[in-house]
This record gives sequence, structure tokens and C-alpha cells, in this order.
Amino acid sequence: MRIQLNPKLVVSIVYVTAMFMAAMDGTIVNVALPAISNEFQIPPTATSGINVGYLVSIAVFLPMAGWLGDRFGTKRIFLIALSLFTFASVLCGFADNLQTLNVFRVLQGAGGGLLTPVGMAMLFRIFSPEERLKVSRSLVFPIAIAPALGPIIGGVFVEQLSWRWVFYINLPLGIVALLFGFLFLIEHKEPEAGPIDLPGFLLSAPGFSMLMYALIQGSSQGWSSPVILGTGICGLIMVCILVLVELRVEKPMLDLRLLSDRLFRTMSIISLFAVAGLVGILFIFPLMYQNTINASALESGLIIFPEALGLMLASRLMPWSYKKLGGRQVISIGLLGTIVVFVLLSMVGPETNLWFLRSLFFNIGFFLGHAVVAVQFLTFNNITPASMGRATTLFNVQNRIASALGVVLLASLLGAFGTGTTGANGIEQPLLAAYQFTLLGSAAFLLVGLFLPWEFGMRILQLSCQSNLLRKTLRWGQL
Repeated sequence: MRIQLNPKLVVSIVYVTAMFMAAMDGTIVNVALPAISNEFQIPPTATSGINVGYLVSIAVFLPMAGWLGDRFGTKRIFLIALSLFTFASVLCGFADNLQTLNVFRVLQGAGGGLLTPVGMAMLFRIFSPEERLKVSRSLVFPIAIAPALGPIIGGVFVEQLSWRWVFYINLPLGIVALLFGFLFLIEHKEPEAGPIDLPGFLLSAPGFSMLMYALIQGSSQGWSSPVILGTGICGLIMVCILVLVELRVEKPMLDLRLLSDRLFRTMSIISLFAVAGLVGILFIFPLMYQNTINASALESGLIIFPEALGLMLASRLMPWSYKKLGGRQVISIGLLGTIVVFVLLSMVGPETNLWFLRSLFFNIGFFLGHAVVAVQFLTFNNITPASMGRATTLFNVQNRIASALGVVLLASLLGAFGTGTTGANGIEQPLLAAYQFTLLGSAAFLLVGLFLPWEFGMRILQLSCQSNLLRKTLRWGQL
């Protein structure tokens, strides 16, 4: 006798578990890089390929995620992606040299590139628009806590066990999610998915991978490097051609025509700059805290961790905040509050009280959490179930590019200030003032996200008269 569970509960459990693994991977591996460098007896700079291969692999497979889910079934593709991510993680832990580790990270990235958009498609198909705001309080968990836990768990593993455990940790989580999903997930296919958009794939795979490689490696190798210039320009040209091709294909892999929906377009723009700002500050602050204050990775992780608590509190309060203020006000106040906190964070130094620092990160999570949850809630309200797979793919592609841009632009800004000798080892590092000024760049991202969408006349108010469902479920009069 087969046990029947609520499909919404099943999707939520599998989605949260898988996203927790993928989100934590982005920060837990960074802590282990020095230990990997020591064990393999390679220079620290050589370990950059461990992350580069992973991110470039994601860029290759991410654009096709929506079509694969629609064509072959979201359950099948999601479980294949989760299996690949999980067992590639184990292979990474068994790697005995840098070359094999890089290969296994590429495999892991292939699974990671498919996980998020397919998981989001399952989620937004099964929950109606009026249900999504309430369920967001639980589904924000992996986004909130996993990246903050990464440096802490990674630091413990590296100090007490081995760097290999930053990969092994995915095995128990992955097996539980796989078994649960295999037994209880319901398959969904789109009958009109159509054949693969071959021109789109042949342009997106090399285009996005070369562009991501150039963005990731540009600040370390130098933007004038022939390799960086060549891959960056070629990648940009291919992506531009991809845009032209996808606008003419009947069933495109990246459905750019979805951006004609004003709500989807506006929320996508806000999300792009919010992601760039958050990822940028989470990249710059640990560097500043460790290089100028000589803190350990674990200590900096404990400073950042309250950001996750603030985000979780924001997700709990969102239904009340949204009801009282409306979507536009929640997003605007959230972004404005985060900008203020970013500015305060740019003023900290070696003498700053640790609890004051933790409170700043808590408020980042609280304010930006309100904005991010509201944006994610509103983004897909006008998207039909048939288009959901392609919409989540497009949304995740732009957010992945935003993550790279946030790191790249702030790293370049930091490098533009030059270096000064700091620390007992005499290694050249940017001075504290350079880090502080660079942190303001994260605030600038949010400032653009706060004003740009509305200045171009993308007024969400107009959408209140376009959808009876939205009029009933959302307080559009306050938008």
C-alpha cells in the first residue's frame, strides 16, 4: 500500500533540502581552499579553478533547465540533477589531485545548474499566487541560513576533520531528498514543450560560459589579459546574438518575450541589483575583516551569521508587512533600510564592537529579506503554469549573472585603490579605507535597484486592472 502525502508538502520538503545543499556550497567550499592548497602542494591562486569550473558549468546547463523539465518531466530532471550534484560532491571528497577535483566540480556544477530553476518551477506551479506569500516563510530557509552556515561548518570541518567533509556533507542530505522525491513527487510534463532550441543551446553554452569565465577571472588575471579579453568579447558577442535569435524562435530556450510582462520585468530588474549588492558585500566584508583585522574565517562567519536570522524573521513577518504596506512600499523600505545599513557597515574598523557588527548584519537580513521575499512573490504572479519553467530559468540566469557582476565590479573597485603592506607576513593587501569605500559600491547597487525600475515608468499600479486574481489576492491599491 503506497503512502499518499500532500503534494505541496512533498515539493516543499524536497525543494528546501536541495536548495540548502546548493546554497551552502557557495560559501562552505571557500573556507577549505587554503587546506586544499596545502594538501595538494599547489599555490593558493591555483585553487581558483575549483570554483571557476563549478560556476562555468552552471552557466552552461542553467539556460536549458526549463526546457528539460518541460520536455522530460520536472520530477525526472530534478532527481537527475540532485543525484548528479550529490554524488559529484562525494567524488570531490575522494579527489587526490587538483585536476580530478576540478573535473568533479564541473559535474557538480551541471547538477547545480539544473536544480534551482526546475525546483522553482515545481514550487510555483503547485502553489497558487495567494498561497506563495504564506509559504515563503518556510521556503526562505535555505536561502537565508545555508550561506551563513557555510563558513561556520566549513571552518569546523577544516579545523577538526578534513577539507573533504565540506563535500561529504552533501551525501546524507542528498540521499534523503532523493528517496523522498522518488517516492512522493508527482511528475509534470508540458505537452507543448517542443523540440530543443538547438541554435539557442549552441549560442548560450559557449556564450555564457566564456562570459562567466571572463567576469570571474578578470580581476585576478587582469582585464587586459588576452585570454580574458578574448573570452569576454567572444562570450558577449554570442550572448548578443543569442538575444536576437531567441526573440525569433517560436519555442526559445530562454524566453525573453516574458520580459514584455511589466511586473516580471520590474521585479527582475530589482532582483538583479539586489542580488549583486548582497553577494558583493558578502564577498568584500569577509576579506576586509580577515585581512585588516586578522580574524579567522570562522570568526568572520560568526559575524555574518545573524544576517540569516534577520532574513528568517523577515520571512515570518512578511504576510503582515505586505498586508499593511503593500508590495511597492515593502520593497522600497526594505531596499532603503539595507542601503543605510550598508553605509554604516562601510564605517566599521578594528575597534568596532562585535555585537554592533552582528546587529548590522541582522538588519541586512531583516530589511533586504523583506524586499527579496516580496520580489520573489511578485515576480511570477502573471506567469502561466505552462511558461513557469522558462520563467524560472530566465530569472535564475539573470541572478547568476548578477552574482558575478557584484563580485567582479567590487573586486575591480577594490583593486583600483592599490595596496598597502599589512599583517606580519608582509603580503600586499588593500588598506582598510579601500575596503570601506568598496562596501559603498554594494549600497550603490541597491540604490539603482530602488529607483531605476520606477523611473522607467514600470508602474505596478497599472497591473491592478489587468488581473482579477491579483485584485482579489493582493492589495494593489497600495502598490
